[in-house]
Amino acid sequence: MHRRSFIASALTALLVSTITPPAFGQGRVNRTQWKVRSSEGLDAIAFLGPLSGTKLYTDIYGQDVAAFAPKLPDAVRNDIPKLWAAAGKEGFGLLGPTLSVLFSANGNDATIGTLLTALRSRTDLILPSYKASPYWDAGNWAWFDAAAPRLDSIFSAMHDAGFAAFRADRIGADLDTRIADMARALKGFDVISLQEKLTGRTFDPEIQIVLLHFCKPHGIKVQGQMFLQSAEYDTATTVRIAAHEMLHPPVKMDGPAATAALAIFARDPLIVKIVREHDPRWGYTTLEGMLNEDLAQALDQLISEALGVARNPADRWRKSDDGMHVLAAGLYGMLRQDRWVQTGGSIEQWLADAAAGGRLAPATFHPVAARVLERPVDALWPLPPETRA
Repeated sequence: MHRRSFIASALTALLVSTITPPAFGQGRVNRTQWKVRSSEGLDAIAFLGPLSGTKLYTDIYGQDVAAFAPKLPDAVRNDIPKLWAAAGKEGFGLLGPTLSVLFSANGNDATIGTLLTALRSRTDLILPSYKASPYWDAGNWAWFDAAAPRLDSIFSAMHDAGFAAFRADRIGADLDTRIADMARALKGFDVISLQEKLTGRTFDPEIQIVLLHFCKPHGIKVQGQMFLQSAEYDTATTVRIAAHEMLHPPVKMDGPAATAALAIFARDPLIVKIVREHDPRWGYTTLEGMLNEDLAQALDQLISEALGVARNPADRWRKSDDGMHVLAAGLYGMLRQDRWVQTGGSIEQWLADAAAGGRLAPATFHPVAARVLERPVDALWPLPPETRA
């Protein structure tokens, strides 16, 4: 499965946004319809990360684990880290985010009870929507089906240990207010119109945001135009995540444009080095996965700039994933050169033309990336550790 989680760089806890969306021009229609909600079931899945003992999560939720884990039977408490590790080792991916994709349709995520109901009737309640989604992977389904008894034991134990009440206590009384505040703050940020303009594709107008308590540091794209994020993220972060996640994949990854671009980048020693040698915890361990991600990042940077919520591109890509997103910077720089945010069009055709015209070759591509990243052209990656902060 392609990585579909976006590590948010701003983990701010602003409950009221002061950002004002750009005014619409005369006659312009806001295409974006925002829907904001929460989910007990998806929070239970997200909490598997902290319960796995993985440092990425325990650094954030260590106190929550210390309070809840002793309520679980020893066998279950010990099995969660083993299942988490097996998911990564055996190709399922990050256990929590991938399970979130599987359970994210048909109301299966409402509570731990609905997770268990769906799990026990997975062929009828999970498989059809998953198989029809862009995320379908026969190998992932086989792994999930085999792991179902262990997942049943884990979710049953969490249910019996009072996870719903524990979550409600941790959230407090503010989540409903936060949902209403976010829904109001997002009105006017027309992400969909810009995505349609810059890709040449048509999107459903509704973006559904599910606010969770235990999902930091991830923003996770699931089935449909829905993504999961921390309730603590501010409005700017939410808009940036939406601008990014809805784009996957930005082009058909098995189509002629992507195939041509991949053939060129496969001959670029720097890009090959990044794919092969970057820290695998960031994902994108294939060239196809990296192009998918970085073209989406290039486009979302343009969208965020148009909406007034962008980070400085050089700072963004220096601080993100050890500075590995050189492809994103080069693609963004070329789109800026072409005034793509003003003209728009088919991003697939743009990529095909860039490949055919030699613009993706190292001699042309690297200097563009260097200007965006504010780095020497012969020192694009890796970055010295002291420059990543």
